[in-house]
Amino acid sequence: MAKQVQLHGKAWYVLHTYSGYEDNVARNLRQRIESMNMQDKIFEVMVPKENRVKIRNGKRFTVKERIFPGYVLVNMIVTDESWYVVRNTPNVTGFIGIGTTPTPVDPEEILKVKKKAGSTEVRHKIDVKAGDSVKISDGPFKDFDGKVSEVDLQKGKITVLVSVFGRETPVELDFLQIRKV
Repeated sequence: MAKQVQLHGKAWYVLHTYSGYEDNVARNLRQRIESMNMQDKIFEVMVPKENRVKIRNGKRFTVKERIFPGYVLVNMIVTDESWYVVRNTPNVTGFIGIGTTPTPVDPEEILKVKKKAGSTEVRHKIDVKAGDSVKISDGPFKDFDGKVSEVDLQKGKITVLVSVFGRETPVELDFLQIRKV
């Protein structure tokens, strides 16, 4: 018995997937769209990613990370056939919506996501301010405690006052090299 899916017209929808399988789902869905000739109903598949800074072994590098782990965005017209193609793609657990009916995403939200995903700007998340106590977790001052004296959001750098031989010494660190105490 065929499931009746409401027709909303062309819109963006959110698919829930197993976390870590987002790129796999997007690739499989694109193949299914082509092999099942659904290009007139399913238009775009997107796994939004942004640049993030990481530090490993004291070296700073930029990686692309998923903005919404466990989710894939699909621009489509929902019909019984298109719903079936998307819903039965391996590792898709369902649409986000009420019951079995997918809920379209506000177009303005999609524009914000596309802008964020298309940005070449590297995101720094710094949740410390001047005066906070921190522990240095990486670099030559690893395991030292100190107080934040300056925060440079543009560069993602923090100046920490560390006690070396009984004197407070300013040390410039990457924000990923410290932990809040």
